[in-house]
Amino acid sequence: MTKKKSGSFQLGTVLALVIMCVFLAIANKNFLSYSNLMSVLKQTAFNAFLATGMLLCLITAGIDLSVGANAVFCACLMGCMNKAGVTSGILMMVVCIIAGAAVGFLNGTLLTRLHLPHPFVSTLGMKNVLWGMALLVTGSQMINNFPDSVQFLGKATISGFPVSFIVVIVLYVIMHIFLSRTALGRSIYCAGGNMEATRLSGINTANVLTFCYTMSGIMAALGGIVSVGRSGICNGANATQPYDTDAIAACIIGGASFNGGKGTMVGTMIGCLIISVLRNGFTLLSIESAIQNVVLGLVIILAVFMDVVRGELEAKRRRLAAAK
Repeated sequence: MTKKKSGSFQLGTVLALVIMCVFLAIANKNFLSYSNLMSVLKQTAFNAFLATGMLLCLITAGIDLSVGANAVFCACLMGCMNKAGVTSGILMMVVCIIAGAAVGFLNGTLLTRLHLPHPFVSTLGMKNVLWGMALLVTGSQMINNFPDSVQFLGKATISGFPVSFIVVIVLYVIMHIFLSRTALGRSIYCAGGNMEATRLSGINTANVLTFCYTMSGIMAALGGIVSVGRSGICNGANATQPYDTDAIAACIIGGASFNGGKGTMVGTMIGCLIISVLRNGFTLLSIESAIQNVVLGLVIILAVFMDVVRGELEAKRRRLAAAK
C-alpha cells in the first residue's frame, strides 16, 4: 500500500472514530466527561500493548492468538510471587517480562524451528496451555494486595491523564521509527510480503519471525502489568476473555492485513481507540452482554471483509498497471 493510499485509509478510520464519538456524545451526555474519556484511554492502553505485538505478527502474515492468555498468565505469575511473600515489585515485573518473552520465543520456535504448519495452530494451543498455567500458579484464586510499584503503570495518573497511555504513545513512536527506518523493521515487512523472496535475498526469515513473536510476548507481559494496576487483582479465569480478538480487530481496522506486508502503528492506535470507544459506549448505554458480543463479532467480520476488499482492489490496480 502506498503512503498516499495508506493515509487515505487512515483518514477514513479517523472519520469513523469521530462519527462514533459524536453519536455517543449525543446518546449519553457523560461520554464527553473528562473522567470517562480518561477511562477510555486506560482501556485503550491495555489493548494497545497487545496490539503492538499482534501487528508485528500480522505484518509477517502470521497471528498470535495467545497474547491475551499470555498477559493474564504473566499477571498471575506476579500474583503467585506476591502470594509467596515476594515484596519486590521490580523483581515481579522483571520475572513477568521474562516469562512473556519466553512464551513468545517458544511460539516463534514452534513455527520456525519445529515447522508447525501455521501460527494459528501453535498459538491457539499455547493459549490453552497458558490458561491452565494461570489457574495453576494462582490455585484458581484471585490475588490482590500487589506492591505499589507493580500497580503504578496501570493505576498512576498525571492530572487524571493515565500514565499507561503516555507510555503507549512513547512506545508507538519508537515502534513507528523502528518499522519504518531500520533494516530489521523493513525485513519484517519484506517477510510478510514474500517470505521466499526475502529468504533468497539473504535475510534470515526464521530469526525475523522469532523476533516478532518474542516481541509479542513482551508486549503481552506489559499488558499484564497494566491489567494488575487497573484492577488491583490477577485472575486466571480472565485468560478466556477475548483480548486477542480485540487486538486483532484493532490491527485490521487500522490497515493491517492477514496476507501480511501491511500495517502501521498509527493505524493500529486508531483501531485500538475505536475498539475502546465501542466498549465504553456499550457500558454507557447499558447494552446487555449478549448484544455486545454480537456487535463486536460483526465488527471483527467487517474488519476482515475490509481487508479482503482492500486486497482485491490492490490486485486489480496492479493488473491494470501491468496491462498499460
